[in-house]
Amino acid sequence: MSGAGTEHRKLAAIMFTDMVGYTALTQCSEALALELLEEHRRLLRALFPKFNGREVETTGDGFLVEFESAVEAARCAIEIQRTLATRNISVPADRRIELRIGLHVGDVVHKEGHVLGDGVNIAARLQPLAEPGGICVSVDVAHQIQHNLEASVVTLGPKELKNVAAPVEVCRIVLPWEKRTPSPVERSTPERREKKMRLVAAALAAVVILGGAAWWLHYLSGRPPKSAGTPQTNLPAPVARAVEAKSVAVLPFVNLSSDKENEYLSDGITEDLCTALTQVKGLRVPARTSCFVFKGKTEDIRKIGQQLNVATVLEGSVSKAGNKLRVSAQLINVADGFHLWATNYDREMTDILAIRSDIAQQVVAALRVQLRVEETQRIVKKPTESLEAYNCYLQGRFWWNKRTLEGLNKAIRQFQEAIALDPTYAIAHAGLADANALLARFGPVAPKDCFPQAKAAATKAVELDDQLSEGHVSLAFVKLMWDWDWPGAESEFKRAIELNPNNGTAHFWYSIYLRVMRRFDDGVAEMREAEAVDPLSSIIGAELGEALIVVRQYDLAVTQLQKNLERDPDFHVTYYELSRAYCLCAKYPEAIAAAKKSCELAPDAPFNTVALANAYAAAGQKAEAKQILDKLLEQTRHAYFRIASVYVSLGDKEQALLWLEKAYDERAYVLGYVNADPMFDRLRSEPRFIALLRKMGLQK
Repeated sequence: MSGAGTEHRKLAAIMFTDMVGYTALTQCSEALALELLEEHRRLLRALFPKFNGREVETTGDGFLVEFESAVEAARCAIEIQRTLATRNISVPADRRIELRIGLHVGDVVHKEGHVLGDGVNIAARLQPLAEPGGICVSVDVAHQIQHNLEASVVTLGPKELKNVAAPVEVCRIVLPWEKRTPSPVERSTPERREKKMRLVAAALAAVVILGGAAWWLHYLSGRPPKSAGTPQTNLPAPVARAVEAKSVAVLPFVNLSSDKENEYLSDGITEDLCTALTQVKGLRVPARTSCFVFKGKTEDIRKIGQQLNVATVLEGSVSKAGNKLRVSAQLINVADGFHLWATNYDREMTDILAIRSDIAQQVVAALRVQLRVEETQRIVKKPTESLEAYNCYLQGRFWWNKRTLEGLNKAIRQFQEAIALDPTYAIAHAGLADANALLARFGPVAPKDCFPQAKAAATKAVELDDQLSEGHVSLAFVKLMWDWDWPGAESEFKRAIELNPNNGTAHFWYSIYLRVMRRFDDGVAEMREAEAVDPLSSIIGAELGEALIVVRQYDLAVTQLQKNLERDPDFHVTYYELSRAYCLCAKYPEAIAAAKKSCELAPDAPFNTVALANAYAAAGQKAEAKQILDKLLEQTRHAYFRIASVYVSLGDKEQALLWLEKAYDERAYVLGYVNADPMFDRLRSEPRFIALLRKMGLQK
């Protein structure tokens, strides 16, 4: 404890307990009340140390206890309620001991032997909200414990707490023994047997249906192309991959800072750890996109492991107060939920790069992965010596991942600031390249106004660190989309994948290159690799649909895209691709409906508007298509390639070729797609179209 007159602040988990009905019991039988009070104190005091709990003080008939982590506090609370529930089975009703428990994690102040602050106040206010024998926790506690308990957590919604300024989202721990198991008599009733038989019958029917579906998909994958002259292909089937023992998913670290703007820090550490661990040969690490699907969710750890196809998960939390930093991390075995390794770091902000390096090394050691010398060097090596530059880089990636025009512009400023602080910061140059390269897709920006900057930054990244996979991916993308340097792009993609086979973006963008080159089987196979690395990514799921469109397997594309919508029903790119697939299947009402949905979800994205115009044109509703085209011509200055596709759908080859030639002059984004996209099949015999492909180096 602190000495008199001293005080210090820290992050802690606080438990408040209270005996139910103690006051009323004292009025009936003071002797019995005191007896039960003492018994309750003996039971609880025997449990606190087992979970590293420190009794701060008694509160009449309750306790105030401090823990180093929310996980330990929650486990202690569950064990208390389990112990009392077991005890209460064999005692008369008047001798039952029931408690309410409240838990919160936050900043506390140690002063003159007392613990004060919001962390204490909120825990005290949560305790009365619990049911007798129950546990209420704040949402901050819920985020930390969600994958670490045998019990589940459910939200009770925001609650107004006395003397707490803002509403607090309150959750309840569902204790394992609350789940009621039917008795043998209930299980043996005729009604239950009949229900069981219905379930068995349904299961058998499902097997038959799934078997038929599997045969039908196999049949579809071997069907000839939809139209004469389109590529014959033997599609690579999805590969069912066994869970590798040496595999880890880095789940989003939880931001426990009082300042929610520090979320970039928790997200950034997560992404940085992901990047570091992907560099270890023999360790499979799902990409950031798939792991971030679970951000803010309370999923069972086994379910997460199943969806990401990993044997272990790394999770944790980050709290920043001034220059003080606390990072908690736990490596958990998916099979049984037990910790393989866990620790807390209480450091200064200046130590954040060392913390990141240490966590990565500890995870690798716990998984018993044999590190090569160069891998050890890359994990131990700090990407920069400048904490300020590192902070700017993390914020840049935070905004880049938003995939909006505003986010990309903010990302560019942050990456530029990071580079100004440390010109040798290679991955910041790669980030700057990526942000500039995407401006031409997500904003009304001409490629000539962003790709030269992207090329310069990507080139610099590779010059600074030739071993950086991200730098080679950035340079490959520029060579693909801007330089039209096809051999150079492939060389850079292969180098990026060689350096880091877990780089999902490398597989994804390499697949685009392969499709442009009309290497269709390879393109689908590469998307399958991207999907294996990043199984829950919405954009990869949508692009896999696009890859199937390019190989003219439109029915399979529809199936894939509908599957993607089941996982993420609000992703506009999936609706865009689905509209294209429906058009090519001659399902025009469905194509129009999907395009309308994509426009509703992202009205500022020109390609969604183009999809609607194409759907109307394909359906014969040319007036509606021309009306949309007129607006495109007024509002969109740089969508030459996409405007050309609308003219193709309208049957106006002359205007389509004219706009494609304008696209060539402007080096339009994704113009290389014309070499493979079925939307342009009507132009393939046109001399001007052939000449265009030759000028781009796509045809001899």
